[in-house]
Order: sequence, then C-alpha cells, then structure tokens
Amino acid sequence: MAKVVMYSTQVCPYCQMAERLLRSRGVEHVEKILIDKEPGRREEMMSRTGRRTVPQVYIDDRHIGGYDDLSALDRAGGLVPLLQQVA
Repeated sequence: MAKVVMYSTQVCPYCQMAERLLRSRGVEHVEKILIDKEPGRREEMMSRTGRRTVPQVYIDDRHIGGYDDLSALDRAGGLVPLLQQVA
C-alpha cells in the first residue's frame, strides 16, 4: 500500500472527508501534518504544492491536491490503483 501524507488542520471538514474516503479505499494510516499546530509547516505546504488550502494530499511522492481532486480521481477509477502501487 502506498504512503499517504495529508496536510490538514484539526477542524477542517474537507480534511475529515478526505481521510474518510482514503480509509474507505483501504488506507490504514494517513500521516497528518497539522499546520494549525505547527505553523511553520504551512509555509512548507505552500512551497511544495503552490496552494494555501487544506487538505493537500500526497500519495507516495505524487501530489494529488485537495478533497475535490481526490474525489475526482476516485470517481475516475484512478485512486485505488494508485494506492495499491508499491513504491
């Protein structure tokens, strides 16, 4: 199973929906980087992704984007195969 990293905040409903979607597709662990608890990580997220909103999801080293991007990838049938790839 691929490694999943998500930039998030503690109160973001889209972050919760993203995590729920990932778990429904078999992801057992999501490494969450809480940018509200570690403010310096927000700058890291913005420089890595070019975006300022959460969630920002990475599967292995591939930037997927936010919840809408993740959901669209799932609807297109691309999420499960990506999660099942071995890095």
